[in-house]
Amino acid sequence: MSSPDSSLGPSIWAVSDGRAGNAAQVRAIISALAETQRWLQIGHIYGLGHRSDPVMLSPRAPWTWLPGANWPAPRLALPKAQRNQLKAPWPSLWLAAGRRSAPYTASVRGWSGGQTFTVQILDPKSDPEQFDLVVVPEHDSLEGPNVIRTTGSPTHFSEEAIEEAGQAFADLADENGKSAIVVLGGNSKAHTFTRARADELMNELETLARKGWRLRITCSRRTPVSIVTQMRGFADRIGARFWANEQDGPNPYLAWLIYSDAAIVTEDSANMLSDAAWHRLPVHIAKLKGNAPKFDRLHASLIERGCARWFEGSIELWDYEPLREAARVADQIIEKLLERHPQPELRQADVTKTAAPDWF
Repeated sequence: MSSPDSSLGPSIWAVSDGRAGNAAQVRAIISALAETQRWLQIGHIYGLGHRSDPVMLSPRAPWTWLPGANWPAPRLALPKAQRNQLKAPWPSLWLAAGRRSAPYTASVRGWSGGQTFTVQILDPKSDPEQFDLVVVPEHDSLEGPNVIRTTGSPTHFSEEAIEEAGQAFADLADENGKSAIVVLGGNSKAHTFTRARADELMNELETLARKGWRLRITCSRRTPVSIVTQMRGFADRIGARFWANEQDGPNPYLAWLIYSDAAIVTEDSANMLSDAAWHRLPVHIAKLKGNAPKFDRLHASLIERGCARWFEGSIELWDYEPLREAARVADQIIEKLLERHPQPELRQADVTKTAAPDWF
């Protein structure tokens, strides 16, 4: 346990319901907070209760049948091991994503006696005033004085991660010009990645390859297995790079984002679309079967921002300001933390006692 004289800054609990997309948004904002120029602003905060691992919460029925953050005795909804995690010392900052984590975000304000600053990512389906900050995408349409609305999803890539990926896949730097990452999602409540759509997409990609485009195709956890197999064989046939899982070698996703000139991304994932827009790649949104008003608004917001256009078989190149929403959210969290914990005058010696977390 650190002493006040060797404070490592505020303690943070990264909380999610285990869903990959939700956990990714929590990690992105924490990564942005940990950037040196930000962390030094809050390094004076002495935090107890630090957790070196993410906090995973898996509430069960009948609680999960109830809407919003007003669950009775929410601790009892959790398995015993998870329930035992929710005890003092409470963190300086609780940052959670997903509707099923919202009851705990709302409760920790009381459990900590108001000492923990609470941030809930995604619409909690309850009164935003139950939280210190709520972070939602514009396409969710939630509003309030403590609501931060983002274009797409908060996503962030640290300088260290970019450098490591660039070095690990340095051979890609020789493939200059006409390189595109193709990011394939899969089935969800709103969309279906059909075999027919996969066939259409492969025809379009083959035409691009014939025109000299170097394609790097990657699949998500939700891509149907049959389409993964189909795409792997297709990539081999046209000379494209391909990655779906560990059997294809180290994950090149970040390196492909770094070293590509454009992106083709299926419409079903706010996170995947936002990743490409963070890197300032011209984002071509590829349609799948199905739709939902929420996704229609997401696509419209990315297009209006200048990040994206619909994919119609060709790749265009254009420029725009990169989408850096996690950084914007992190700056607002810092602003609120400093209202609670004003920054003291620091001696030069104090600066050396402050270090960003290395655990996220």
